[in-house]
Amino acid sequence: MVAYNFVAHRFGTLLSGSPELRPLVSRAQALSALQRHFAGVAPSYLAQSSMVSGLQFGTLTVVVANATVAAKLRQLAPELVVLLQNRGCEISGIRVKVQVSVAPVPRKNTPRQLSRTARNALDGLSASLEESPLKQALEKLARD
Repeated sequence: MVAYNFVAHRFGTLLSGSPELRPLVSRAQALSALQRHFAGVAPSYLAQSSMVSGLQFGTLTVVVANATVAAKLRQLAPELVVLLQNRGCEISGIRVKVQVSVAPVPRKNTPRQLSRTARNALDGLSASLEESPLKQALEKLARD
């Protein structure tokens, strides 16, 4: 943990040292602080499915995983605004956006081929069995 903090501190110092990146670093730090405050006041089941994405003109934008979380968060928004204001956040409202995550591309299921050793083992096992559905299945598996 100490090494991580050291690296994070060094990286932050490096980024803050660049005049071009300084505004970006300060915005990222502000969003990170808002995320921590939001996670501290929102119920845990909502905080886990939500992420602060911005603050413009006093309106905090929160991105959520689905419509159910969005509905509950909209219901609690006035109470959360007060709690965030009590923590020193300059917020007058909360805007909730549902962000549907992109589904991963399904992988093609390529049939696997049995090795010669596996086929021989299946043949040997099926030869030792009496006529049964298991024997037929093993023979079919060894053929395919």
